Amino acid sequence: MEVKRLTLFAGHYGSGKTNIAINYAVWLKQQGLPVTIADLDIVNPYFRVQDSEKLLRETGIPLIVSEYAGTNLDAPAMPKEAYGLVTDTEMYGVIDVGGDDRGALALGRYVPDILEENDYEMLLVANKARPLTRTVEDTIQVMREIEEACGLPFTGLINNTNLGPDTTVQDVLDSVQYIEDLSRSTGLPVKMTCVRKDLAPQLAEQIDAVFPIDLQKLYYMMEE
Repeated sequence: MEVKRLTLFAGHYGSGKTNIAINYAVWLKQQGLPVTIADLDIVNPYFRVQDSEKLLRETGIPLIVSEYAGTNLDAPAMPKEAYGLVTDTEMYGVIDVGGDDRGALALGRYVPDILEENDYEMLLVANKARPLTRTVEDTIQVMREIEEACGLPFTGLINNTNLGPDTTVQDVLDSVQYIEDLSRSTGLPVKMTCVRKDLAPQLAEQIDAVFPIDLQKLYYMMEE
């Protein structure tokens, strides 16, 4: 995938966008690029970039989180540091957008700057295994709601169909038709198919643009 200065990951709850955002930020760092990751998903308390703060710190990736992260306050606010990330053209930014149209609202105020620079990817993370995005039609509805809420059009798709640690090679192969149909229906290219690292070698022989990822932990799996 061509690297843009800003890469935004959005999708429905449980799509796996946060996990992908973390892995993508680490990959950018490994390419020698200056990168900062911003967790703007203040709606979903179950899986946050903040839960992987130790990994990011060890990798040398700065983390921006909302002051409301980890609280029960439902307010679509963005931290002030996020504006600097959007406007600093020397820094590569990875942004985890909220899990639905409500979460995407917070992004809207910075969309004019993002569009003016025009060096971004807005990627829809699609997971066929999730209840509300099992069909192309339902996934498109989620996609349009997010676009309408934030005002930023999607530029590509990510196939992240998975069942966590129980995912098999066949699970991923069974999702290929779904993501291809989604691509045809939306006119958006499939930028990558994310797969657990141990499955990547076998799948890379059968699917284009495989992106191997490590699974991050849910907050209730974190060690004290």
